[in-house]
Order: sequence, then C-alpha cells, then structure tokens
Amino acid sequence: MNEEQHDDWNPLDASILKDQRRAYDEMRERCPVAHSEFMGWSLFRHEDIAMVLADPEKYSNVSRFLAIPNGIDPPVHGRYREALAPNFDREQMARVEPRAREIAAMLLGPMLSGGEVEFIEAFANPFALKTLCALLGWPEQQWECLGGWVHGSQQAAFNKDPVAGKALASLFSEHVKANLDTHRASPNHVADATDALLSTDVDGVRLDDDQIVSILRNWTAGHGTVAAGLGILVLHLAQETELQDRLRSDPSLIPAAIEEILRVDGPLVANPRTTTREVRIQGQSIPKGEQLTLMWIAANRDPRTFDEPNAVKIERDTGDGLVWGQGVHLCQGAPLARLELRVAIEELLSRTKRFEFAGDDVPRRAVYPSNGLAALLLRFS
Repeated sequence: MNEEQHDDWNPLDASILKDQRRAYDEMRERCPVAHSEFMGWSLFRHEDIAMVLADPEKYSNVSRFLAIPNGIDPPVHGRYREALAPNFDREQMARVEPRAREIAAMLLGPMLSGGEVEFIEAFANPFALKTLCALLGWPEQQWECLGGWVHGSQQAAFNKDPVAGKALASLFSEHVKANLDTHRASPNHVADATDALLSTDVDGVRLDDDQIVSILRNWTAGHGTVAAGLGILVLHLAQETELQDRLRSDPSLIPAAIEEILRVDGPLVANPRTTTREVRIQGQSIPKGEQLTLMWIAANRDPRTFDEPNAVKIERDTGDGLVWGQGVHLCQGAPLARLELRVAIEELLSRTKRFEFAGDDVPRRAVYPSNGLAALLLRFS
C-alpha cells in the first residue's frame, strides 16, 4: 500500500455504489487499510475491526454532537447504557411484541390481496417506525415524520451537507420535545418508553430534554437500519424459495436465518471511530486524531473468519458476526431490532404460500450509509 493508492480510492464512485458489497470485498483483499477524503481511514478485515472494537481507549467513539449513549466513551458511556437498559429488557420486549404483530398484520392485509407491491414503502419503513411509535406511546401517524428524518439524514451524510444536517437536527428536536410536553401534560395515559426516559436519571441527575432528543435520534436512526435489514431479508427469501418453505415449516429457524442473512448482506455499511494516539494497522501508520471507518459489510464476509462467507448457512455459528457490533458499544437496541425482524418475517411467512420478485428489473439498492434497498417489487400468493 502507498499514499498514491490511498488517495485514488473514492467510496462515492458510481462503480462502488452500484455494488457496495462486491467493491468492499475487493478492497478487503487488495487494500485492507485504505484512505479516502470521504471516509478517512477505512478498515475492511474482521480481525482489524474486532481489534478496534475491543480497545475503546485507543479508538474513541466520542461524537462531535451529543449522542447518548453510543457517542460517549467509557466509563461515562456505561452509566448511560445501564440507565437505558430497562427499555430493552425481556419484560419490555414482551409488552412490545403483540403490538408489533398487530402492526405487521395491518400492513400485510392490503398487500396480500393480489397484484404487485413495492415492499419497502408498503411494509418495511412503516412497520419499523410505527413499532417505534408504539414503544414510545406516540401517535402512529408520526412514523412519517420519523421516516422523513431518517431519509434526510442519510442524504445529508452522503452529501456531507452540514447545513441540511443541522436543519434536520433542529426539526427532529422540535418534534421530540413536542411529544415530551404532551406526555407531561397527560399524566393518566398508559406508561410507555417516553415516560421511562422522562423519569431516567444518571448519577442522580434526571435526563434533560436535549439528552432525550439525542437518545431518540439514535433509536430512530436504528429503526431506519431495521427497515433496511427487513428489505434485505425479504430480498434473500424471494431469491431462495426453498429457504422460504423451510422457514414456514419450522419457524424456530427464523432467528438463525435472520442473523446469517444479515451477516452475508448487512443493512449498515460502516461506523466511525477516532484514534486517540498513533496506531499501526496492517503495517500502516495512522496518526492520532484520525477518523477510522469500520466497514461492517466487508468484515462480515471475510473468508479469514467465515468459511464460504458469501453463502447463507443458517446452521452457521454467527458468534463472530458484527451485524450488531461488538464490545462496549454493542447495539443496545438489538433485542428490539431482533424482535421486530422476527415478528415481521413470522407474520409474512405464515400469511403467504410464496412471494417472489415481480417484473424483470433487478431490485434497486440503496447507497451509503445504507446497504438496504431503495425499492423491492414483489408478488405474493
């Protein structure tokens, strides 16, 4: 590797965005530590990314903006994470699951009456964000506001547009704070996650509204990733009808299938870290204060870690998978995300005999920072 090779790499090149997985697989083998103006230093190999995740002191996850808890380093990170943990415990998930099933059934009803359906807009996006609204005790129709924010934030990240990003952050803050005020003014409603956040304290100090906005920004972005993951799961099942049939006949296999499909084809391209000192990775010296971009979708397909990495094998041990991250910043919302994905696939499979691609067009993929689908046209029977 040399500086000229690094400088020539452009992650926004059309050939890369056309097939991000293929492009990043090639980078993993050709230049596992690469530099670009857009991403800083990108890491593609599983062993390098796992090493970074295991050492938060050397590789910081502190955000330039308030980002609780994922944008905070230990030990403070752990105190916020502990305070927020009850929102994702088994008792809370048991409360959420029936409502998630209702939402899935409501959305699937019109889709199964015949004809072609664009799955992402008809189901994946509204299901994920309506379930989040149910968790928070917000009016269900507010999912569209949250969806607009997710889409706008992804565009701002892709374009590196700080003006658009700031405007979106302001609108999101206003939206959340209006819901917080509504909850404060209605003390007799059924308790929900918004109430839990309003009563959460860290080190004896109650969360303020700006902190709650930060937390919900993280949760909402995560549900954009859930929607992307759901599109990917259905894409693979539409391609592999034998796997569809196998999961219909034995729904207990669905959780393993979800983990394995998302390992092969993850919904989120990457996350950043920052070096707190000079480091050396794969022979490349990286100075203190440099951005690292951890390329999840390349690491999860690394043949050094996974045998036949591009094959979906639902019996595979996915313990080394990085779909949910690793280490202290392991995705805290993973229990909710897994529940939503499982419920959606269970309901879809139980209510259909078969679904397949409609038309001759190749399903249209989303681009960085998502690896999901922009559109997925299906036919159900």
